[in-house]
Amino acid sequence: MTEPDRRTRTLTTAALSGLVGMLAGILLLVVFLHSAKVGIWDRLATAVSARMTRIDTSQPTVVMQIRRLARLESVSYSMDKMVTGDREGRILPPFLTGDRVLLEVHGEAIAGVDLTQISSQNVRVDARTIHVHLPPAQLFTVALDNARTHVYERQTGFLVPVDPSLEGEVREKAAENLRQSALAAGILATAHQNACVTVTKLLLGLNFTQVTCD
Repeated sequence: MTEPDRRTRTLTTAALSGLVGMLAGILLLVVFLHSAKVGIWDRLATAVSARMTRIDTSQPTVVMQIRRLARLESVSYSMDKMVTGDREGRILPPFLTGDRVLLEVHGEAIAGVDLTQISSQNVRVDARTIHVHLPPAQLFTVALDNARTHVYERQTGFLVPVDPSLEGEVREKAAENLRQSALAAGILATAHQNACVTVTKLLLGLNFTQVTCD
């Protein structure tokens, strides 16, 4: 074998040995990174892999995440009561010209915060601290449960027919009473507080360490 042939064979053998050694090293590194789970070996594996957790908490992203909660229904107020409506004649007694209806009323008022209204001006981010100013709470729905609201009693005078509009008027008054009762019970304040709790949980899940909400 000539000298050039021996040199070529030596270089080829060295290259193959280097490639095999590199592949073996990569395999050992992979095994080490997957098996080092505790103690100093875990810290060493983390340092070797140089991996860092990154979560995007930039203001536009935070606003978008909050907006995804949309119309957050955070509290409901229920009403179960008897509501009376009547019409009476000015001259003749009620048993002749009166009309009286007694409704058993069931209704629900739902309040919350429309988080689609939040903007970047409502969010302040400082490193891992964030402050969020929520839009005002509002009543989303105030409605009677028609399946459970019914006429409990109806009394109509001998000289007059049943007034079909009386029941509708009583229902309207009952719905308005439900709205006023829910507001008087502080449904909007409760809705705001509950919305803050939900938004706070969301933001803590985005890796913020301190969240304030008003």
